[in-house]
Amino acid sequence: MYTFFLSIVLLIAGYGVYGALVDKVFKPDDSNPTPAYTMADSVDYIPISTPKAFLIQLLNIAGLGPVFGALSGALWGPAAFLWIVFGSIFAGAVHDYFSGMLSLRHKGSNVPDIVGIYLGSTIKKIMVAFSVILLILVGTVFMTGPAQLLHVLSAKSFSVTFWLVIILCYYFLATILPIDKIIGRLYPLFGAILIFMAIGVTGGILFQGYTIPELTLTNLHPGKLPIWPLMFISIACGAISGFHATQSPIMSRCIKKESDGRKVFYGAMIAEAIIALIWAAAGMAFYNGTPGLAAAIKAGGPGAVVHEISTALLGPIGGVLAVLGVIVCPITSGDTAFRAARLTIADTLDFIQKPIRNRLYIAIPLFTVGAILSQINFDIVWRYFAWTNQTLAMIVLWAAAVYLVQKRLFHWIATLPAAFMSAVSVTYILQAPEGFKFPVSISYPVGIISSLFLFGIFLSYVIKQKNMDVSGQQLTG
Repeated sequence: MYTFFLSIVLLIAGYGVYGALVDKVFKPDDSNPTPAYTMADSVDYIPISTPKAFLIQLLNIAGLGPVFGALSGALWGPAAFLWIVFGSIFAGAVHDYFSGMLSLRHKGSNVPDIVGIYLGSTIKKIMVAFSVILLILVGTVFMTGPAQLLHVLSAKSFSVTFWLVIILCYYFLATILPIDKIIGRLYPLFGAILIFMAIGVTGGILFQGYTIPELTLTNLHPGKLPIWPLMFISIACGAISGFHATQSPIMSRCIKKESDGRKVFYGAMIAEAIIALIWAAAGMAFYNGTPGLAAAIKAGGPGAVVHEISTALLGPIGGVLAVLGVIVCPITSGDTAFRAARLTIADTLDFIQKPIRNRLYIAIPLFTVGAILSQINFDIVWRYFAWTNQTLAMIVLWAAAVYLVQKRLFHWIATLPAAFMSAVSVTYILQAPEGFKFPVSISYPVGIISSLFLFGIFLSYVIKQKNMDVSGQQLTG
């Protein structure tokens, strides 16, 4: 129990201390007009208050990851708390902050453009395809997951397909309409449900006699799957997520001043980490350890686990509201996933989005692909999403590190998590069932060597930049 409370304290302190440091390094300047005013179009560039921008950002990024991912990560035991806390403070929130603030400084540009500016045009082209694929996968996963939950919640009176169609129609409208018409109006209600869910589940665990296990570094996974790198991929959105970089530009086009960035971008990631922490703790406590949690997930999937925990802790009515809170997470990420895909494609093609017909030209093919993918096994789509997600986070962190070097700022706040995530992503794809299936004797050393190789390339870039500085000073002297 002490580990759980300490983890929450550390997350809040991380926002107040390390978040302030990151903000100080970046140096936001409120004299710079934001894209919400300089690029105003009444569709995507619209000034929004800071509390609403924070709430929209939180709901955009808090998909199934901090719930389903946290439950999957909890199978390794309380070690999951460490990754959620320190991963969020030093990697995930830093990633989200820079993806949002760099977009803000570049007229609300999407992640491929930002990466292209700092890592080159070749990487930009790769990132366009990478981002769109990730966003379609996210939209698909976040259709299927809530559809399954709604199927259970409706006592199976309505099929999963029925709910898929309903969600797909909502996504379509949220993708093509101005951001303040649906997203801006519904998200405060969704946010209230989400907050109720988090508080309700926490209270149920604490006051109904359940015991949250204390920290141990022992691998408690019933299947003895290795912690490295599987846990770091499984938890995903609860600690760091490349998907967030695709969402941050949506709010960078709406916030009113640069100093709001820490609250909106860094703060939303910390809030999501708290949600992940709650569900990881709930999964271990409710099922009295990882074997029981593993059996429950195997029997009915994470959706059934969420329903069982919520109903048992809060009763039928409270359980319904709690499950709705979990449904809200993916739905409010899925709608903006497709919206971000539309914006990414439009920006790449330089296709103005003010006329609704132009939005339809992009949205209709996107949703056709999403509808087809929704018929594929959920677990397969989720695994590919998880790796793609963390690889994108790695690339964005390297771009942030290059930006800091170019601005002669303290780059290590981005460099170290970039190198760490490089090791995670490479190691995982080498040994994963959907990857190369290499044994750990190969995947571990190759993953570490790959990370060190990228780190070496980056350090050579740093040295080159310093030499240019010295040359420039000599010439001017």
